Amino acid sequence: MRIVLVAETFLPQMNGVVNSVLQVLRHLEARGHTALVIAPGSADDEPEREHLHGADIELLRSMPLPGYADVRVTFATAGHLESILRDFRPDVVHLASPFVLGWQALRAAGHLGIPTVAIYQTDIPGYAARYGLGAATAVLSRHVARIHRRATLTLAPSSAAMAELAGLGIDRLELWARGVDGVRFTPRKRDADWRAEVAPHGELVIGFVGRLAHEKQVEDLRAIADLPGTKLVIVGDGPSRAALERLLPRAIFLGFRGGDALARVIASFDLFVHPGENETFCQTVQEALASGVPVVATGRGGPLDLVQNSRTGWLYRPGDLHDLRARVMDLVGDHAKRAAFALAARDSVAHRTWTRLGDELLGHYRDVIASSQRPAEVPARVAAPQR
Repeated sequence: MRIVLVAETFLPQMNGVVNSVLQVLRHLEARGHTALVIAPGSADDEPEREHLHGADIELLRSMPLPGYADVRVTFATAGHLESILRDFRPDVVHLASPFVLGWQALRAAGHLGIPTVAIYQTDIPGYAARYGLGAATAVLSRHVARIHRRATLTLAPSSAAMAELAGLGIDRLELWARGVDGVRFTPRKRDADWRAEVAPHGELVIGFVGRLAHEKQVEDLRAIADLPGTKLVIVGDGPSRAALERLLPRAIFLGFRGGDALARVIASFDLFVHPGENETFCQTVQEALASGVPVVATGRGGPLDLVQNSRTGWLYRPGDLHDLRARVMDLVGDHAKRAAFALAARDSVAHRTWTRLGDELLGHYRDVIASSQRPAEVPARVAAPQR
């Protein structure tokens, strides 16, 4: 198959959307398919070839989103994207968390009769509400609905996300979760020397990993920042870091970590806490579970599918910081329970390999290609799939 992947964000940024695209590219290469990435960027941002796993890339001129410089917006027209699609002749277009660029690509693909698979990954209306833009929530929800109703198929990462999209009237909808690298994220990466450095008096290490931005609700960690015998470690960077360092003066802020360095840190936690309520999946929770670390997360969104109450961790009542504190204290104070949860945590995600999820995605590609009725006037070079 020939696949175009359209991403609203891409390298050098690293986030959940980018990580998923890279995993898909790796799988496409392994299975012998041909891929092209279309993303915001410039020649200065072009990734090294090995990071693209054999794919070509088309970077479009873009500008940083005001107040959120790591997010870039491109205003490429549907006509320009249609030209790129005509030249590449894809069998299917994969839209990674489509919003601005993805909408234009969706229009271009529709005009050419190319089937589209839209990956729902970012709760943009929910983020807007977190930033006090409640008046825009309805408009953003309508735009999200318009995108996913128009796509040939939408893949949602969790049962909560599926319910949300179904509520917007989207019916061509399937569940496609996320894989986890169980070789990289493993209890074997636990590092006694690192723990001695961050918790020199033998404190239990409570960790958070994620972007330090308002939508992640990292400020809710203030509810557990003063627990005796613990050390709070925060991994990540973002626009809220300075404010969070003032709010949580006893916490250790490590900044961004990736790859094996991140795996070592997560495996060295005793407990992982994630307070964000707008997670459509929450990959860092899954990575903690794969690392044999019990999780306390909010009982909303993606964590509902990942955290098994009283087996791999606890789900606390959304917004209830007293309940968050009580759930963390329960595990901090009970070594035997933590150990039991840790064993179950690893087992609970062992089947969620990227290879299995990648093959599921290829199956969805084949389904939309088979079911798509391409218009007769579509140029032959677009209509004839190349396998």
